[in-house]
Amino acid sequence: MLLCSNLVANNFSLEGLDKRDLPGLKCLQKNFPCNRGKGIYSDFLINCGGPQIRSVTGEIFEREDEDLGLASSFVSDGQRWAVSSVGLYARSINYIWVVNSLDSELFQSARHSSSSLRYYGLGLENGGYTVTLRFAEIDILGSNSWRGLGTRYFNIYVQGRLVEKDFAIRRTAGDSTVRAVQRIYKANVSENYLEIHLFWAGKGTISIPIPGTYGPLISAITAKPDFKPTVANRPLSKKKYRRGTIVGVIVGLGLLSIFTGVVIFIIRKSRKRYTDDEELLNMDVKPYTFAYSELKNATRDFNPSNKLGEGGFGTVYKGNLNDGREIAVKVLSVGSKHGKRQFVAEIVAISAVMHRNLVKLYGCCYEGDNRLLVYEYLQNGSLDHALFGGDKTLQLNWPTRFEICMGVARGLAYLHEEASIRIIHRDVKASNILLDSNLLPKVSDFGLAKLYDEKETHMSTRVAGTIGYLAPEYAMRGYLTEKTDVYAFGIVVLELLSGRKNFDVNLENEKKYLLDWAWNLHENSREVELLDHELTEFNMEEAKRMIGISLLCTHSSHFLRPPMSRVVAMLSGDVEVSDITSKPGYLTDWRSDDTSSSSFSAFQTKDKGSSASNSTSFVRPRDGNLKQLGVKINEGR
Repeated sequence: MLLCSNLVANNFSLEGLDKRDLPGLKCLQKNFPCNRGKGIYSDFLINCGGPQIRSVTGEIFEREDEDLGLASSFVSDGQRWAVSSVGLYARSINYIWVVNSLDSELFQSARHSSSSLRYYGLGLENGGYTVTLRFAEIDILGSNSWRGLGTRYFNIYVQGRLVEKDFAIRRTAGDSTVRAVQRIYKANVSENYLEIHLFWAGKGTISIPIPGTYGPLISAITAKPDFKPTVANRPLSKKKYRRGTIVGVIVGLGLLSIFTGVVIFIIRKSRKRYTDDEELLNMDVKPYTFAYSELKNATRDFNPSNKLGEGGFGTVYKGNLNDGREIAVKVLSVGSKHGKRQFVAEIVAISAVMHRNLVKLYGCCYEGDNRLLVYEYLQNGSLDHALFGGDKTLQLNWPTRFEICMGVARGLAYLHEEASIRIIHRDVKASNILLDSNLLPKVSDFGLAKLYDEKETHMSTRVAGTIGYLAPEYAMRGYLTEKTDVYAFGIVVLELLSGRKNFDVNLENEKKYLLDWAWNLHENSREVELLDHELTEFNMEEAKRMIGISLLCTHSSHFLRPPMSRVVAMLSGDVEVSDITSKPGYLTDWRSDDTSSSSFSAFQTKDKGSSASNSTSFVRPRDGNLKQLGVKINEGR
């Protein structure tokens, strides 16, 4: 009977086991004790399942052709890297020619597991790393396999973060030829170790070409630093180990009596803080941890001139790391339990997702009472500043506004329906949508986000968010679903269209509340009056879709609001915008005499016989009077 338990993944101790049969396993116990501290290595290269190889570029890939047998784990000489497994574990050798690679020899062997396969980099210098994984399907061969008779699917995790779901080597390669496939990921090392986990996705075939041919398979692994290493990158000699041990014992004994009282005092004072740290350390996905001094230096001691904004839970500063990255540092006010909960919630939510329309979390800091989140810096600030800022430095023309609307919709659709966990943002608003250098929108600020199971229909929770963006069922009853975000998205769309905030006390009564004004215009077929007067040109077909979608998304019944995936389809024109029902009953009925002489209808559309690629466009002259220009070719939509 094979031993299929993973002694590493299950955190089994060495007590009661014959350590001679499990060489190096002590390095893979909880917290990976070997080579901890400053670190002694800055890279590792492994030829999985094969002998040592020198690549065409001169790099040395270490051998990994050990017969693991019952041990299910192996630690390399010098404790530089290690491998462990669960399930049937085998070395695959298949001397076939692999195309699409200069280093074909790397792909003539591979390591395979029917369940779970983990590689660890040990004793690494802390910092950012580039991880390169190389694959070639050398087990499941033949044209029949490509037609679906033989498939393997597995998930890829780097530092506990899912970076590839249902990865299939043959499908990714693109044809029946045995091709090399390469995947590159970024990872942060904060505690001197790096974990790469390949896990069977529970699908595909299990007996083609032979029983057990499923689960992850990998040919080679490379991990290299994104920084200039400061370590020698070679194992410490035994002499140095002994010298370091002696010095450490002497210094420790000398300082023990001095620090005993101080330590007791600190432990008592920070017992509650330690519990908070434990919550972070026990999270499934651990972000990169910055030193407080590093962030203090990056922001020039949190200089007021670097302040980007301030909210209810803290202040955001711009900073520059030593590696050249521009960052946004969110310093949370954690005097209250709410602030601490927000800190953990934001880390858990944003660490579990990755999408081009979601802001990227670089890491965090939780030294002492300090709680900081480190995000990518987005040059063009928030959408509300671009739309409502006094200086109007960004000129958001119609194509840009439409793409912002589409990008936000895609980001929310990913959170609600495509991510590995369902996430409700709960605070979708213009100030939480950031714009990068290309005006690509990214949803940010996940401090109020809620994660919930696929089987849950809703959650009952304390109301949180921003007035003006709150769905009625959530604001009045605490009834929370993903449709809460859909409602807030509808308000953001109206703000994009009109260039004004959802509430403005300085406007006349019928225009104070943006949603109510939009419905009044819709009921009187005057929707075009909603569009921002700063827009000198716009696409009428796209404007029609956006107005219709905004009204659908803000329906009083959450059941009748479309899911975000359908919103994306309606925006792109793949499906028709559903019929808009009557005005929601919860809106205040603001009515006033209409003295406007305008009789222009918003929904003059293209002739039915015209090409589908043509749409009616309009220009608004500076005098504010609209004139139809005619038909233009609408390219790219």
